[in-house]
Amino acid sequence: MDVVSELLATVRARGAVFRQTIMRPPWALRMAGGAPLTLATMLRGHAWIVPDRHEPVRIGAGDIAVVRGDVSYTVADDPATTPSLVVTGADYCSAAEGLERASGPARTCGTRTEGAAVLLSGAFERRGELSERLLLALPAVLMVPAEDSPYPSVETVAEEVARDRPGQQLVLDRLLDLMLVSALRSWFDNPDADAPAWCRALDDPVVGAALRLLHDAPAHPWTVADLAAEVGVSRAALARRFTALVGEPPMAYLAGWRIALAADLLRETDHTVDTIARKVGYANAFALSVAFKRVRGTRPSDHRSPESGRRAQH
Repeated sequence: MDVVSELLATVRARGAVFRQTIMRPPWALRMAGGAPLTLATMLRGHAWIVPDRHEPVRIGAGDIAVVRGDVSYTVADDPATTPSLVVTGADYCSAAEGLERASGPARTCGTRTEGAAVLLSGAFERRGELSERLLLALPAVLMVPAEDSPYPSVETVAEEVARDRPGQQLVLDRLLDLMLVSALRSWFDNPDADAPAWCRALDDPVVGAALRLLHDAPAHPWTVADLAAEVGVSRAALARRFTALVGEPPMAYLAGWRIALAADLLRETDHTVDTIARKVGYANAFALSVAFKRVRGTRPSDHRSPESGRRAQH
Protein backbone atom coordinates (compact mmCIF):
# COMPACT_ATOMS: atom_id res chain seq x y z
CA MET A 1 0.00 0.00 0.00
CA ASP A 2 1.39 3.43 -0.92
CA VAL A 3 1.68 6.09 1.77
CA VAL A 4 -1.25 8.18 0.52
CA SER A 5 -3.50 5.10 0.46
CA GLU A 6 -2.39 4.32 4.00
CA LEU A 7 -3.21 7.87 5.05
CA LEU A 8 -6.72 7.58 3.61
CA ALA A 9 -7.36 3.97 4.62
CA THR A 10 -9.20 4.87 7.82
CA VAL A 11 -11.67 7.22 6.11
CA ARG A 12 -14.97 5.57 6.94
CA ALA A 13 -18.08 7.65 7.53
CA ARG A 14 -20.78 6.24 9.79
CA GLY A 15 -23.99 8.22 9.96
CA ALA A 16 -22.72 10.94 7.62
CA VAL A 17 -24.77 14.13 7.83
CA PHE A 18 -25.65 15.62 4.42
CA ARG A 19 -27.64 18.79 3.84
CA GLN A 20 -28.79 20.59 0.70
CA THR A 21 -29.49 24.25 1.42
CA ILE A 22 -31.25 26.65 -0.95
CA MET A 23 -30.70 30.32 -0.20
CA ARG A 24 -31.66 33.76 -1.48
CA PRO A 25 -29.06 36.55 -1.23
CA PRO A 26 -27.95 38.04 1.01
CA TRP A 27 -27.24 34.97 3.14
CA ALA A 28 -24.61 33.76 5.60
CA LEU A 29 -24.53 30.65 7.79
CA ARG A 30 -22.33 30.45 10.87
CA MET A 31 -21.26 26.78 11.07
CA ALA A 32 -21.14 25.39 14.62
CA GLY A 33 -21.93 21.71 14.15
CA GLY A 34 -18.68 20.52 15.72
CA ALA A 35 -17.92 17.90 13.04
CA PRO A 36 -14.22 16.90 12.73
CA LEU A 37 -14.34 17.45 8.97
CA THR A 38 -16.87 18.99 6.58
CA LEU A 39 -17.11 19.02 2.79
CA ALA A 40 -19.03 21.75 0.98
CA THR A 41 -19.82 22.28 -2.69
CA MET A 42 -22.14 24.45 -4.72
CA LEU A 43 -24.75 22.93 -7.02
CA ARG A 44 -25.71 26.39 -8.23
CA GLY A 45 -24.22 29.83 -7.70
CA HIS A 46 -21.16 30.44 -5.57
CA ALA A 47 -20.26 30.84 -1.91
CA TRP A 48 -17.43 32.02 0.28
CA ILE A 49 -15.91 29.93 3.07
CA VAL A 50 -14.85 32.56 5.63
CA PRO A 51 -12.59 31.12 8.36
CA ASP A 52 -12.01 33.25 11.45
CA ARG A 53 -8.23 33.44 11.19
CA HIS A 54 -7.61 32.67 7.52
CA GLU A 55 -8.31 34.23 4.15
CA PRO A 56 -11.79 33.68 2.61
CA VAL A 57 -12.02 30.94 -0.03
CA ARG A 58 -14.45 31.20 -2.95
CA ILE A 59 -16.16 28.04 -4.22
CA GLY A 60 -18.20 27.82 -7.40
CA ALA A 61 -20.44 25.14 -8.85
CA GLY A 62 -18.69 21.77 -8.65
CA ASP A 63 -15.77 22.97 -6.53
CA ILE A 64 -15.26 21.10 -3.26
CA ALA A 65 -14.10 22.74 -0.04
CA VAL A 66 -12.76 20.54 2.76
CA VAL A 67 -12.88 22.32 6.14
CA ARG A 68 -11.15 21.05 9.29
CA GLY A 69 -13.31 20.81 12.38
CA ASP A 70 -11.00 22.93 14.52
CA VAL A 71 -11.59 25.89 12.19
CA SER A 72 -14.44 28.27 13.06
CA TYR A 73 -16.04 29.57 9.87
CA THR A 74 -19.00 31.08 8.06
CA VAL A 75 -20.42 30.16 4.64
CA ALA A 76 -21.84 33.22 2.86
CA ASP A 77 -22.75 34.79 -0.46
CA ASP A 78 -20.15 37.46 0.28
CA PRO A 79 -17.37 37.65 2.89
CA ALA A 80 -18.93 40.86 4.26
CA THR A 81 -22.42 39.41 4.86
CA THR A 82 -23.32 39.08 8.54
CA PRO A 83 -24.48 35.57 9.52
CA SER A 84 -28.25 35.31 9.96
CA LEU A 85 -28.23 31.75 11.29
CA VAL A 86 -25.98 29.63 13.49
CA VAL A 87 -26.03 26.09 12.15
CA THR A 88 -25.68 23.34 14.76
CA GLY A 89 -25.85 19.58 14.51
CA ALA A 90 -29.22 19.70 16.22
CA ASP A 91 -30.87 22.36 14.05
CA TYR A 92 -29.61 22.99 10.55
CA CYS A 93 -32.81 24.31 9.06
CA SER A 94 -34.35 26.78 11.49
CA ALA A 95 -36.01 29.77 9.82
CA ALA A 96 -33.83 32.75 8.98
CA GLU A 97 -33.72 35.46 6.37
CA GLY A 98 -32.89 33.90 3.03
CA LEU A 99 -33.55 30.34 4.24
CA GLU A 100 -36.84 28.56 4.84
CA ARG A 101 -37.82 25.08 5.89
CA ALA A 102 -38.83 22.92 2.98
CA SER A 103 -41.70 20.48 2.73
CA GLY A 104 -39.48 17.92 0.95
CA PRO A 105 -36.86 15.48 2.32
CA ALA A 106 -35.45 16.22 5.77
CA ARG A 107 -32.00 16.68 4.23
CA THR A 108 -33.12 19.68 2.14
CA CYS A 109 -33.63 23.21 3.50
CA GLY A 110 -35.37 25.90 1.46
CA THR A 111 -37.33 25.96 -1.77
CA ARG A 112 -35.90 26.49 -5.25
CA THR A 113 -36.39 29.96 -6.70
CA GLU A 114 -34.84 31.82 -9.60
CA GLY A 115 -31.34 32.96 -8.73
CA ALA A 116 -31.14 31.01 -5.47
CA ALA A 117 -27.81 29.48 -4.50
CA VAL A 118 -27.73 25.77 -3.66
CA LEU A 119 -25.15 24.61 -1.13
CA LEU A 120 -24.49 20.90 -0.58
CA SER A 121 -22.53 19.91 2.51
CA GLY A 122 -21.53 16.63 4.12
CA ALA A 123 -19.90 16.08 7.49
CA PHE A 124 -17.94 13.34 9.21
CA GLU A 125 -19.55 13.36 12.63
CA ARG A 126 -17.13 11.06 14.48
CA ARG A 127 -13.45 11.84 14.89
CA GLY A 128 -12.54 8.14 14.76
CA GLU A 129 -13.59 8.05 11.09
CA LEU A 130 -10.45 10.03 10.16
CA SER A 131 -6.85 9.36 11.10
CA GLU A 132 -4.93 11.90 13.15
CA ARG A 133 -2.24 11.88 10.45
CA LEU A 134 -4.77 12.93 7.82
CA LEU A 135 -6.21 15.78 9.89
CA LEU A 136 -2.69 17.07 10.60
CA ALA A 137 -1.87 17.06 6.90
CA LEU A 138 -4.82 19.22 5.89
CA PRO A 139 -4.85 23.01 5.64
CA ALA A 140 -7.61 24.94 7.42
CA VAL A 141 -9.65 25.06 4.20
CA LEU A 142 -8.77 22.99 1.14
CA MET A 143 -10.43 23.91 -2.15
CA VAL A 144 -10.41 21.43 -5.04
CA PRO A 145 -11.62 23.02 -8.30
CA ALA A 146 -14.33 21.37 -10.37
CA GLU A 147 -12.02 20.94 -13.35
CA ASP A 148 -10.01 18.40 -11.36
CA SER A 149 -13.10 16.17 -11.78
CA PRO A 150 -13.45 14.68 -8.29
CA TYR A 151 -15.57 11.53 -8.12
CA PRO A 152 -18.46 11.13 -7.54
CA SER A 153 -19.99 14.15 -9.26
CA VAL A 154 -21.82 16.64 -7.08
CA GLU A 155 -24.94 16.04 -9.16
CA THR A 156 -24.86 12.34 -8.22
CA VAL A 157 -24.48 13.19 -4.55
CA ALA A 158 -27.28 15.77 -4.69
CA GLU A 159 -29.60 13.25 -6.29
CA GLU A 160 -28.97 10.79 -3.47
CA VAL A 161 -29.34 13.44 -0.77
CA ALA A 162 -32.80 14.33 -2.10
CA ARG A 163 -33.99 10.71 -1.90
CA ASP A 164 -35.48 8.61 0.87
CA ARG A 165 -34.86 4.97 0.02
CA PRO A 166 -33.95 1.76 1.90
CA GLY A 167 -30.25 1.70 2.75
CA GLN A 168 -29.97 5.43 2.10
CA GLN A 169 -27.65 6.17 5.03
CA LEU A 170 -25.15 3.54 3.92
CA VAL A 171 -25.11 5.01 0.39
CA LEU A 172 -24.56 8.51 1.77
CA ASP A 173 -21.76 7.29 4.03
CA ARG A 174 -19.88 5.75 1.12
CA LEU A 175 -20.48 8.81 -1.08
CA LEU A 176 -18.95 11.07 1.57
CA ASP A 177 -15.94 8.72 1.79
CA LEU A 178 -15.51 8.85 -1.99
CA MET A 179 -15.87 12.63 -2.14
CA LEU A 180 -13.16 13.13 0.46
CA VAL A 181 -10.74 10.55 -0.93
CA SER A 182 -11.20 11.85 -4.48
CA ALA A 183 -10.72 15.49 -3.41
CA LEU A 184 -7.59 14.67 -1.44
CA ARG A 185 -6.14 12.55 -4.23
CA SER A 186 -6.58 15.48 -6.62
CA TRP A 187 -4.86 17.72 -4.08
CA PHE A 188 -1.94 15.33 -3.58
CA ASP A 189 -1.56 14.93 -7.37
CA ASN A 190 -1.38 18.66 -8.08
CA PRO A 191 2.27 19.80 -8.07
CA ASP A 192 1.19 23.43 -7.64
CA ALA A 193 -1.03 22.73 -4.61
CA ASP A 194 0.03 23.27 -1.00
CA ALA A 195 -0.01 19.54 -0.22
CA PRO A 196 2.18 18.43 2.73
CA ALA A 197 5.89 18.74 2.01
CA TRP A 198 6.46 15.08 2.88
CA CYS A 199 3.87 14.06 0.28
CA ARG A 200 5.63 16.02 -2.46
CA ALA A 201 8.97 14.64 -1.28
CA LEU A 202 7.82 11.07 -1.94
CA ASP A 203 8.75 11.59 -5.59
CA ASP A 204 12.37 12.32 -4.68
CA PRO A 205 14.52 9.18 -5.15
CA VAL A 206 16.47 9.72 -1.93
CA VAL A 207 14.03 11.42 0.46
CA GLY A 208 11.07 9.43 -0.86
CA ALA A 209 12.89 6.18 -0.12
CA ALA A 210 13.73 7.39 3.40
CA LEU A 211 10.13 8.44 4.06
CA ARG A 212 8.83 5.04 2.98
CA LEU A 213 11.23 3.33 5.35
CA LEU A 214 10.02 5.50 8.25
CA HIS A 215 6.38 4.96 7.36
CA ASP A 216 6.74 1.21 6.90
CA ALA A 217 8.64 0.62 10.14
CA PRO A 218 8.10 3.52 12.57
CA ALA A 219 8.97 1.35 15.59
CA HIS A 220 12.44 0.54 14.25
CA PRO A 221 15.23 2.32 16.21
CA TRP A 222 16.18 4.51 13.28
CA THR A 223 19.13 6.87 13.22
CA VAL A 224 20.02 9.24 10.40
CA ALA A 225 23.08 7.08 9.72
CA ASP A 226 20.90 3.96 9.38
CA LEU A 227 18.52 5.72 6.99
CA ALA A 228 21.38 7.09 4.93
CA ALA A 229 22.95 3.64 4.62
CA GLU A 230 19.61 2.17 3.49
CA VAL A 231 19.10 4.74 0.74
CA GLY A 232 22.76 4.82 -0.34
CA VAL A 233 23.87 8.36 0.51
CA SER A 234 25.98 9.96 3.21
CA ARG A 235 24.46 10.94 6.54
CA ALA A 236 25.08 14.63 5.87
CA ALA A 237 23.60 14.45 2.39
CA LEU A 238 20.42 12.77 3.61
CA ALA A 239 19.98 15.18 6.52
CA ARG A 240 20.46 18.20 4.24
CA ARG A 241 18.18 16.95 1.45
CA PHE A 242 15.49 15.65 3.80
CA THR A 243 15.30 18.91 5.75
CA ALA A 244 15.19 20.98 2.55
CA LEU A 245 12.31 18.98 1.01
CA VAL A 246 10.27 17.99 4.07
CA GLY A 247 10.87 21.08 6.18
CA GLU A 248 12.30 19.30 9.25
CA PRO A 249 15.13 16.84 10.00
CA PRO A 250 14.50 13.08 9.65
CA MET A 251 14.33 12.32 13.38
CA ALA A 252 11.98 15.24 14.07
CA TYR A 253 9.71 13.98 11.30
CA LEU A 254 9.83 10.45 12.71
CA ALA A 255 8.89 11.71 16.19
CA GLY A 256 5.85 13.53 14.79
CA TRP A 257 4.82 10.49 12.75
CA ARG A 258 5.11 8.20 15.78
CA ILE A 259 3.02 10.54 17.92
CA ALA A 260 0.34 10.74 15.21
CA LEU A 261 0.25 6.93 15.04
CA ALA A 262 0.01 6.77 18.82
CA ALA A 263 -2.83 9.29 18.81
CA ASP A 264 -4.80 7.13 16.38
CA LEU A 265 -4.21 4.00 18.46
CA LEU A 266 -5.20 5.80 21.66
CA ARG A 267 -8.50 6.85 20.16
CA GLU A 268 -9.31 3.73 18.13
CA THR A 269 -8.11 0.82 20.30
CA ASP A 270 -8.22 -0.37 23.89
CA HIS A 271 -4.48 -1.11 24.02
CA THR A 272 -2.65 0.09 27.10
CA VAL A 273 -0.40 3.11 26.77
CA ASP A 274 2.61 0.85 27.32
CA THR A 275 1.57 -1.44 24.45
CA ILE A 276 0.98 1.54 22.15
CA ALA A 277 4.37 2.99 23.10
CA ARG A 278 6.12 -0.18 21.95
CA LYS A 279 4.08 -0.34 18.75
CA VAL A 280 5.25 3.10 17.66
CA GLY A 281 8.87 2.88 18.76
CA TYR A 282 9.10 3.97 22.40
CA ALA A 283 10.51 1.81 25.17
CA ASN A 284 7.60 2.25 27.57
CA ALA A 285 4.61 4.38 28.52
CA PHE A 286 6.76 6.95 30.28
CA ALA A 287 8.90 7.56 27.17
CA LEU A 288 5.80 7.93 25.03
CA SER A 289 4.22 10.29 27.56
CA VAL A 290 7.30 12.54 27.55
CA ALA A 291 7.38 12.64 23.74
CA PHE A 292 3.60 13.13 23.48
CA LYS A 293 3.70 16.04 25.92
CA ARG A 294 6.60 17.63 24.01
CA VAL A 295 4.87 17.36 20.61
CA ARG A 296 1.19 17.83 21.57
CA GLY A 297 1.33 19.56 24.92
CA THR A 298 -0.91 16.90 26.53
CA ARG A 299 -0.52 13.43 28.01
CA PRO A 300 -1.57 10.31 26.08
CA SER A 301 -4.33 9.64 28.61
CA ASP A 302 -5.84 13.08 27.93
CA HIS A 303 -6.05 12.28 24.22
CA ARG A 304 -7.73 8.90 24.71
CA SER A 305 -11.48 8.71 24.01
CA PRO A 306 -13.66 7.87 27.05
CA GLU A 307 -14.79 4.59 25.47
CA SER A 308 -11.31 3.29 24.64
CA GLY A 309 -10.03 4.47 28.00
CA ARG A 310 -12.63 2.50 29.89
CA ARG A 311 -11.88 -0.62 27.84
CA ALA A 312 -8.14 -0.27 28.42
CA GLN A 313 -8.67 -0.30 32.19
CA HIS A 314 -10.36 -3.70 32.15
